[in-house]
Amino acid sequence: MIVGRHVNKYYLKYILFFIIGVLALIIIDYFQLNIPKICGEIIDGLSTGELIDDNIITEYMRELGLIAVIMFGGRFLWRYSVLGVSVRIEAGLREDMFIHAEKLSNRYYKEHKTGALMALFTNDLQVIRQSFGMGTVMIVDAIFLGVLALYRMFEANWMLAIFSLVPMMLISIVSFVIGRVMQKRFKARQEAYDSLSDFSQENFSGISVIKAFVKEIQEIRHFKKVNQENYDKNIEYAKYSTILNVLLAAIISTTIAILLGGGAYFVINGINDDVFTPGELVAFIAYFDTLVWPLMAVGQLMNMRAQAKASYQRISELLDTPIEIVDNETVSVDNIQGKIEFKNLNFTYPDGSNLVLKDISFTINQGEMVGIIGKTGCGKTTIVDLLLRTYNIEHNQIFIDDIDIMQIPFKKVRESIGYVPQDNFLFSDTIANNIGFATKTYNTEMLEEAARLADVHNSISAFNAKYGTMLGERGVTLSGGQKQRVSIARALLKNPAILILDDSVSAVDTKTEDNILNNLKELREGKTTIVIAHRISTVESLDKIILMNEGQIIGFGTHKELLEMNATYKNMVKLQSLENHVNGGDF
Repeated sequence: MIVGRHVNKYYLKYILFFIIGVLALIIIDYFQLNIPKICGEIIDGLSTGELIDDNIITEYMRELGLIAVIMFGGRFLWRYSVLGVSVRIEAGLREDMFIHAEKLSNRYYKEHKTGALMALFTNDLQVIRQSFGMGTVMIVDAIFLGVLALYRMFEANWMLAIFSLVPMMLISIVSFVIGRVMQKRFKARQEAYDSLSDFSQENFSGISVIKAFVKEIQEIRHFKKVNQENYDKNIEYAKYSTILNVLLAAIISTTIAILLGGGAYFVINGINDDVFTPGELVAFIAYFDTLVWPLMAVGQLMNMRAQAKASYQRISELLDTPIEIVDNETVSVDNIQGKIEFKNLNFTYPDGSNLVLKDISFTINQGEMVGIIGKTGCGKTTIVDLLLRTYNIEHNQIFIDDIDIMQIPFKKVRESIGYVPQDNFLFSDTIANNIGFATKTYNTEMLEEAARLADVHNSISAFNAKYGTMLGERGVTLSGGQKQRVSIARALLKNPAILILDDSVSAVDTKTEDNILNNLKELREGKTTIVIAHRISTVESLDKIILMNEGQIIGFGTHKELLEMNATYKNMVKLQSLENHVNGGDF
């Protein structure tokens, strides 16, 4: 069992189950120690000839049967209570972790790999569950069963009982020393598993790229290296675990051998004129044999505690990660209309040192369709990230409906924005559920209408299961253009006050692009739309165009205004016109 602020609440929450389980264990420990006593009496009765009455034998059998029933019921009870609670705690802790992970900012996921995070939700939580389950059993048995067994041993033969204390001290010392080393080895083992899990996850996700570049052999070699590292760390841990188990077994086996020899001597010669019967020797050995489990439990408990402590530290790192995006001084906002204003905004990523956006100022009125264009890495997507409140900024730099965005609840901001990201992430679910992801309720007509507006309805209808078609991981069933259009349909179904398309029509042909943009103009009348693009043709018909370069706005106006007044924009139009001509009118 472990303690810490993230798990302490579960002790109180499931205190009744723990009490029932512990009481059941104590009752079992008490009654099972009557078995050696009864067996010893039977042996002495047989050796002396006193056990000849069938009624006496029947009484012994009745006692043993009653103990068996009590132990059967008690074991069922403690397993249901203690092991059941361990599973509940694992599930509760996993839920806490997932809820917290959902609230963490983008920066956390840039700094931590997916494979390492998945290891926390699998291997580390399993260790925590074992600590609460079998760890509780080990603690109770080590205390109560061990003490009761020692008490019975002292009753039977105090000299042999004193000698039995020696292996207990040796076991404690060995377990403590090796347990400290095992904790470090376990942490290294878990980190190696993280690397293996992350490498495998990336390879499976990028399998098409690996095959396209014929890099299977190279990746297999890399996997062998990572897998060997994982193997080596597991072997190092297993070595110390084996050493611990072997030493404990050697100590216990040696002790039993010595006890048998010493006990036989006392049976023959007696103890200070007292008789030590064969039955008492058998009972004493049985008591010590019962004591073996508590002794072994001490060693295993040290081992398990070392693992659980390492796993809990890793889980705590996740749960202790501060939530960066929070609401402080908020104002009540009923409905966002869609006016957006940037005022002299400067922004640096939390893990960076250079300005990504420099003195950004512009206004988008409600109902306008505005394009943002510029070279890769000029800050277009960063503007979107700030609008979505995925990063914190200074006050009075971004306004929505003339209200400081830092004073609007971030959930309200995000609920009012429909976002189509560059990577067009789709879930391993049906097309219908992917399109309907942004809204709580939808019907077939709504799905089909959104798909028609995104010009993807005909493509979906061509599938055998139509909107019920199951997509592979990250939507691999669909082509790049289809994934983009399904993502657009998802955002359109939400019908937000502000729609943002981040390079979302780059994988479709110009005809499809025109259809989508024309549909948007008709559908989005009176609502704000931002279109980030690389092609001039995507934004030239919009109300305004923002031209960016190296984190700065170098042009803002209509296509005609920029063409007349901005040399950079004019040159971009010229170059893309030449490209269009070279490609036969399609680019």
